[in-house]
Amino acid sequence: MRGAGGTSGGIGQFFIGFIMLSGGLYLLLNAITVTSHFGLGLRLYGFGRYGITSGMILIPFMIGTGMVFYNSKNFIGWLLASGSLVALIFGVISSLQFTFRHMSAFDLITILVLTVGGLGLFLRSLKTIDETFPD
Repeated sequence: MRGAGGTSGGIGQFFIGFIMLSGGLYLLLNAITVTSHFGLGLRLYGFGRYGITSGMILIPFMIGTGMVFYNSKNFIGWLLASGSLVALIFGVISSLQFTFRHMSAFDLITILVLTVGGLGLFLRSLKTIDETFPD
C-alpha cells in the first residue's frame, strides 16, 4: 500500500502534521487584528503638499458611470469608472493595519511549534522512505 502522496511515507504522519499545521495557522490568524483608517476625507495618494482623498476618487467614478449609462460603448466612461474603482479598492487595501493581539510567550511558542512542527511532519510524510538506510 502506498502512503501519503503516492510515496512510502506514513499516512499517520500526514494527518497528524496536517492537523497540527491547520491548528497552528488557525491560532496564528486568529491572533491578528485588522483595522482600517479608511474614510472619505482620508488622503490616499499624495503629491507634495497636495493629496487626493478617497472622496475625490468618487467624482470620476460618478462621471464615468453616467457616461456608461448614457452610452455603454463609450471607452472613456468605462476607463473612468473602472480606473477609479480600482484606485478606491487599492486605497482601502493600503489603509489596512495588521497587529497582534496581546498574548503570552507560551501562547506564541505553542502557535509556532504547532505551525512549524506540523509543516515538518506534513512534508516528511510526502518524502519517500529509503528502506535500506532507515533514519
